[in-house]
Amino acid sequence: MRDHSLDTLLELHGQTYFLGDNGFRVKFDVRRVEVTDERPHGLKYSLTLHEPKGDRVVGFDNAHAIEIGNGPAKKKLTKYDHKHRFRTIGPYDYEDAATLLGDFWAEVDSVLDELGVKL
Repeated sequence: MRDHSLDTLLELHGQTYFLGDNGFRVKFDVRRVEVTDERPHGLKYSLTLHEPKGDRVVGFDNAHAIEIGNGPAKKKLTKYDHKHRFRTIGPYDYEDAATLLGDFWAEVDSVLDELGVKL
């Protein structure tokens, strides 16, 4: 079944949006790629929120594998989908493009609220 929200996500590729006049901005990099075990949805994506100095504070992407756990129990995940929140990284369960966009904007809102940023 075709994911019609994918077109919306792909149209955001290369876009940067400034959030008010406070210097925070979001950037989108979304491309179709070959379907693999690491990227079963056929997308390579990076959706990020940057603070005024340029540091990433939120990111949803699938650029690389991540490890979960510590010590000998640490595991490298096969699927690359994950999210960054400040300095932490955790897995992200990609469902479809619409859910990805909704989850990203919800995380952006949460972090901006936590930082006390008013738009």
